[in-house]
Amino acid sequence: MKKLLLLSLLVIPFFAVNSQAPVPAGFEHWAAGDIQSLAKTLATNAAADPHKSASKIIADYPNDLFMLAHREADGFPELHETQADVFFMQTGSATLLVGGTLEGAETVAPHEKRNGTIKGGARVKLSAGDVVRIPANTPHQMVLDGAKEVTYFVVKVKNY
Repeated sequence: MKKLLLLSLLVIPFFAVNSQAPVPAGFEHWAAGDIQSLAKTLATNAAADPHKSASKIIADYPNDLFMLAHREADGFPELHETQADVFFMQTGSATLLVGGTLEGAETVAPHEKRNGTIKGGARVKLSAGDVVRIPANTPHQMVLDGAKEVTYFVVKVKNY
């Protein structure tokens, strides 16, 4: 009887510790396998796209947005007046042209400029595993520089 009581004293706390509480509202978890599967879909879509790129918004919240992007050609120069970008490089390599001034761009949406030319920007080599943060109101462009493709996870931090 003492052994049974002792065993129950050991087992009951174990079950209490292993019980799963619900995750907090707004919590997200994107499994690596899901991201890899989405990356394959985007690669297929990019191959058929005239600009050789594809992206998918995964989640959009009031202060941040999450997306996956795949490119098989250079991106266009862009500038987000009220958003910072964080890129998590997944596969491939590219050069990020960042900073300087964006000349000849057109406003394509509120606080969003695209096209034109970046003058005086820095060239930063990126490869799988790298993470970069691009401040709001900073011109940037993803350039493949001869690489075949690049896939990157993007976090847009809004409301600057």
